[in-house]
Amino acid sequence: MNKGHKQTISTRFISTAFMVLAIAIFKPFSLEVWEWQAYVHLLALFVLGIFSCFLTEVILRFLVGMPRSYERGVSYIISRNLRFQFINTPLVSLLICLYRHFVMSSLAEENKFSLGNYLETLLIIAFLSFAIGLYWRFKFRSKYLAAELEEIREMNEKLNESTTCPPDSTPTDSMTLTGTTNDSVTLQISSLLYIEAVGNYVKICHLHDDQVQTDMLRTTSKQMEETLTAYPMIVRCHRAFLVNLGQVDQIVSHSGSTQLVMKHCHDAVPVSRSNMAQIRAAIKNLL
Repeated sequence: MNKGHKQTISTRFISTAFMVLAIAIFKPFSLEVWEWQAYVHLLALFVLGIFSCFLTEVILRFLVGMPRSYERGVSYIISRNLRFQFINTPLVSLLICLYRHFVMSSLAEENKFSLGNYLETLLIIAFLSFAIGLYWRFKFRSKYLAAELEEIREMNEKLNESTTCPPDSTPTDSMTLTGTTNDSVTLQISSLLYIEAVGNYVKICHLHDDQVQTDMLRTTSKQMEETLTAYPMIVRCHRAFLVNLGQVDQIVSHSGSTQLVMKHCHDAVPVSRSNMAQIRAAIKNLL
């Protein structure tokens, strides 16, 4: 088990302990009527919380298809943690409700299972999950930023390597891009900088006679993406942008947002978190 996985397990244990501590302080679910037995119930809630974390990990790994990985970058970790919370919160609420019904309803009739009880439990657990999530986000924010900067540095190194040692398969053939009208743009694939969706049109930024030129076509970026599928260096980095990684000068990060600075025109093209993994994989395959 590597250090990252151990840290995740430790975080789950500490988060569950925080949840149980808050419940012990505020005593919902009629815990105040149980006297010393309340500590037994709190221990049982801790076990249920750990069990729920285990089930959520199984669901994420085998049903959602998001294995625990620290090699896929910061955006993947953040996205996975958010999905973990969305799955785990209603799941642990259900387990607590069932425990209240079968174990804690003998002295407190209000612990009987009902929709109202589930919503009450869900609200309490959701609030605690939000508070605990804020704590961990604040605690690990500097680590996330440092990891993100390191990730950007590594990708810039790979871009520089691909520039100094371009692969033999770099496409230099010409292609004609067409839209829904009679307009068309003929260019060399290697000279394409980026494509931006602008309303019902796309703006094609490319080099023509060593000068940056932009042309407009009435079409969608989705159709352009399908037309250019044969060229792996041209990838979607944002819902409105396709970019030629062979024409990226450097990758920069400002306040958590990532941008691709293009050669020749120096335009900054945004990268969405959902497309970061695709950009990383494509840069890796450039070499």
